[in-house]
Amino acid sequence: MKHSFFNRQDAAITLLYSPESIGEAVALARSAEMDGADALAVELQRMPLEQRTEENFRSLMRTVRLPFMFIDYRNDRFLGEDDEARQQYLLLAAKAGAEVIDVIGDLYNPSPLELTHDPAAIEKQKDLISRIHELGAKVLMSSHMTNTERSAEEVLEHLQEQSSRGADILKIVVAMGTEKAMLEGVRTLLLLHKELDKPFVFLGGGQYGRFIRYIGPKLGASIEFAVHDYSPNQSYHQPTIRSFKGVMEHLHWDVNDLES
Repeated sequence: MKHSFFNRQDAAITLLYSPESIGEAVALARSAEMDGADALAVELQRMPLEQRTEENFRSLMRTVRLPFMFIDYRNDRFLGEDDEARQQYLLLAAKAGAEVIDVIGDLYNPSPLELTHDPAAIEKQKDLISRIHELGAKVLMSSHMTNTERSAEEVLEHLQEQSSRGADILKIVVAMGTEKAMLEGVRTLLLLHKELDKPFVFLGGGQYGRFIRYIGPKLGASIEFAVHDYSPNQSYHQPTIRSFKGVMEHLHWDVNDLES
């Protein structure tokens, strides 16, 4: 079966952690494929603008037989908080053949909990999502609040709002620094699996975050992120692909088994 972000069994994904060139991205993509990654996510934040071309993106995506997601948040080294400018490069990635483009939930209107409620910004988001769809790509809408704990019901409402804007995959990252938050995280995964009709990503930041990542696919999460190796510039809450694959292969239980 062809790999895709929309295949339920393809849950372990490597994040190409901010490659500084297309050459580095190619090397990381090949390493991740050899590790057994199911798909690849590329953060553009450190890549020079002159290398962010449709031709380079096509070349990168031809190096491996895996689907690609492209991401560019406001920590972009060259474009910073210029939301309009960053989207132009993501649209190029969609045109080049990316399967998924990340659209942050407060795009065009920086807001608490990374989800704007400004009507004008929401309309601009919907227009952008339509353009991405016209180019043949899907949209993951993301919100990050790694210092804020959220209840299962709050997370569900948040993701339902993302869905209403046309997103194909729904993503949220919340604080997971306490035992209470971790237990609520398990309840959240079960509620999202029951109530959502679209693929979702539910991640935690903090000392229990890695645990939630490991069990997420077994409780309904469609996508997880992993890394090839660690570097001094990144956090260590993401498992390596090898570690993640080991857990998935040896944990012989899935919430979907209860429904069969």
